[in-house]
Amino acid sequence: MSQYSYKAVDRGGGHVKGLIEAVDRRSAVAVLADKGHFVTELFEKDYAPSAGSQAKGEEKAPLDLSRFLRFGSRRVSSKDVLAMTTQLSTALQAGLPLLNGLELILEQQHKPGMREMLGELVNSVSSGQSLSEAMEKHEKVFNPLYLSMIRVGETGGMLEETTAQLAGILTRDEKIKTNMKNASAYPIFVLCIGLASVAIIITWILPTIIGTISETGALLPLPTRILMGISTFSKALFTKAYGWILLAMIGAGLYYFSRWTKTVGKLKWDTFKLRIPVLGSVLQTIAVGRFARTLGALTKGGVIILEALSVVRDTLGNELLGMEIDAVAEKVKRGESLAEPLSESGHFPPLLVQIVSIGEQTGKLDELLLNAADTFDTDADSAINRFMAIFPAMLILLLALIIGFIIIATLLPIVALTLGGGMV
Repeated sequence: MSQYSYKAVDRGGGHVKGLIEAVDRRSAVAVLADKGHFVTELFEKDYAPSAGSQAKGEEKAPLDLSRFLRFGSRRVSSKDVLAMTTQLSTALQAGLPLLNGLELILEQQHKPGMREMLGELVNSVSSGQSLSEAMEKHEKVFNPLYLSMIRVGETGGMLEETTAQLAGILTRDEKIKTNMKNASAYPIFVLCIGLASVAIIITWILPTIIGTISETGALLPLPTRILMGISTFSKALFTKAYGWILLAMIGAGLYYFSRWTKTVGKLKWDTFKLRIPVLGSVLQTIAVGRFARTLGALTKGGVIILEALSVVRDTLGNELLGMEIDAVAEKVKRGESLAEPLSESGHFPPLLVQIVSIGEQTGKLDELLLNAADTFDTDADSAINRFMAIFPAMLILLLALIIGFIIIATLLPIVALTLGGGMV
């Protein structure tokens, strides 16, 4: 039995604190929930964070090689992390010690980046560090959710369970990314080939055809004149000095726009994405599924609700929704329930709000969220399939409109000459 110091909010909204004995963090949270206490802070008394331990945690590794793992064969991809997590979960469930499991995974690796990273993990763990401390040196590879789950597993003595949950979460995310890439690959390929063909026709072939007609002195139709203007402009981009300067400016603009969407403009860009028809609902549905599964997994592992929310907000993939979670966490900190601010935000479906409300009342928030996550994931799959059914059609329609305009603008002067008159 371990002794835990806690702070909580009771059913009347009052703040309480004290000590409790329990087998692990999860059991402590469950006992307090049975008493009607909503835990906001919880740590093992014998292992409360001290200045010395914090200073030790803040020490930097003498050589952080994770920065080099992003290039070529040294890059560690999300699929690599998923494979490693699945293998580690299998090894731990089979009864292998952590160090032996890591060494076994290392022996099976052939990718330089993974071998280097796993070698560092093995060295750190064998020297006495915990797995979460060793993984913190590779923050570009392991996100905050991953580190929090590993830390929970170490603290509660259930690392095999948390790695299995992590494998499930990562598998789900990888499935979504793979489905979207596969579904959009063909239409994007067709669009790129079509646009390249259109660019060649407009820049080099069309001027020869239209030039022959314009030599007759006939006034070209408006669509043809517009197309000729586009053709002249396109050709100048690759043949004139100011064209290359303009291309460079466009490239720089796209680069800074990309930087803007990831820094100061991230909130505005993410807000705009949620307002895009069809796509916005897809992104929101995916975020809700991640919220339910991640929060359920963390609370099941004994993570207090405020810590869990701080981790969840970084897994949603949208800054606007992340700020909503920050607002929810602030209200929970003041003593409110979790369900009420979620409902007030307006970005989370009523089903999720009801599940959270029932989970708080019954003390089974983790179980209900994990069960509901499957439902939300099914909704997300349906939303993705609907979007992927519309997206290729939209790209093909765009290409058809461009080609149709070119055909009409080219045929109009020919028809006019055939009929023996000019067109204005």
